[in-house]
Amino acid sequence: MRRATRKTLTVLVIVVVVLAVIAGTMTWYYLFREVPTNYASAEDNFKYGSLGNEETDGIPYWLWLVLPRMFPEKLPGLGGYASFGLVWEEGKELPVGFSKRTIGFDRVAINCAFCHAGTYRTRPADKPVIVAGGPSHQFDPQAYVRFLYACADDPRFNADNIMREIDNVYKLSAVERALYRYVLIPQTKKALLKQKAQFAWMDQRPPWGRGRIDPFNPIKLGILKQPPDNTIGNSDMVPLWNQKLREGMSLHWDGLNTSENEVVLSSAIGDGATYKNIQRESLKRMQDWIRDLPPPKYPYAIDQQLASKGSEIYQKQCASCHAPGGPTTGQVVPVEQVGTDRHRLDMWTEAAANAYNNYEPGYSWGFKGFRKTNGYVSPPLDGLWLRAPYLHNGSVPTLTDLFLAPEQRPKLFWRGYDVYDQERVGFISSGPEAEKYFRFDTSAAGNSNQGHLWGTELSPEEKKALIEFLKTL
Repeated sequence: MRRATRKTLTVLVIVVVVLAVIAGTMTWYYLFREVPTNYASAEDNFKYGSLGNEETDGIPYWLWLVLPRMFPEKLPGLGGYASFGLVWEEGKELPVGFSKRTIGFDRVAINCAFCHAGTYRTRPADKPVIVAGGPSHQFDPQAYVRFLYACADDPRFNADNIMREIDNVYKLSAVERALYRYVLIPQTKKALLKQKAQFAWMDQRPPWGRGRIDPFNPIKLGILKQPPDNTIGNSDMVPLWNQKLREGMSLHWDGLNTSENEVVLSSAIGDGATYKNIQRESLKRMQDWIRDLPPPKYPYAIDQQLASKGSEIYQKQCASCHAPGGPTTGQVVPVEQVGTDRHRLDMWTEAAANAYNNYEPGYSWGFKGFRKTNGYVSPPLDGLWLRAPYLHNGSVPTLTDLFLAPEQRPKLFWRGYDVYDQERVGFISSGPEAEKYFRFDTSAAGNSNQGHLWGTELSPEEKKALIEFLKTL
């Protein structure tokens, strides 16, 4: 009997161990197995590479894919995710600005190109030209995340409905079906609703609109746990090309850091990456690529003779603040001097800067360079033609408008239409087609179009010549 008992117990132990190994292997395979995603092209890595935020903020791929099909009434228009201003390249699985990475299961998250890939068209019927590294002036990131929150808040966001929709496009394995039904769908709903509550502060501030984002309130209030306030950080997307030229300059609109490395790493953390999971090799490739990325050339005809006259005006009116080597180029100009809306400046506080410099201090590559400034940076103007609308909050639609006295600048216009206005140098911002997009009201808090008076007192002929030259930068 004792021999039989021992034999039975041995068999049971073996069975338990084998089952445990199988269960552990399956758990690892379907929840934690990491599959590297590599891109031969540095440009593709910028457009689709991982920041390391899939584990914390990634959405299960098949769930993400079917949401626009399930909730079309929550979209701003036709075209699924493209209705937010996201752009797809032919033959690509995801829009520019999204990564797909397998960590147990396929997850979708945002990357740098989410905010830094612009488009333009010459005519409405034209296919958009995508400019990687350019400001995403056509994209509405706030509307995108609010769409996700609205879906999660809808009673139809449940396993039965979502699995039925996934079955229409893809046949999951039995294990994957169980994983989606009992784990991924309920956990994603829970996570999105939690994030919606964390971002409730957005509802008390003016909307960002297309081509704008409040990049630091989420960090200040969420990551750094600063006390709630009413500050408004709404600001335009910035271009990332030609970063080598900006080496040593103040970065971000208010110059809150001068280290390109810290800015890149902190941006990834702001997008949901953690010190543990951040993909430093992928980020390094992105950083190297934007350092040498040339600004896009103006794609239309330039009157070179007129531009030559404008060059002389530029040297007198603009070069000291915006030309490479200018005494204040890339430096912070006091807000009282530049005169533009100060909300973005006031949003970033001394306490927030100190908190970021002390965030995760155990890491050797932790932050040291964050600071509070008293104004806005006067940046180089390379690729200026594609950086409309202008000023740090995108409150002036075209270069022609920028050189008007503030009281003559448009008080209402529309942002997000990517057909180019060659006459005024910017994007078409009025009329039936433009008015399908975001209505920008300069009277709203954070949206003031005042300030930057340089060039406003030039004659009409001088302004025209200066603008012609600015096209060449």
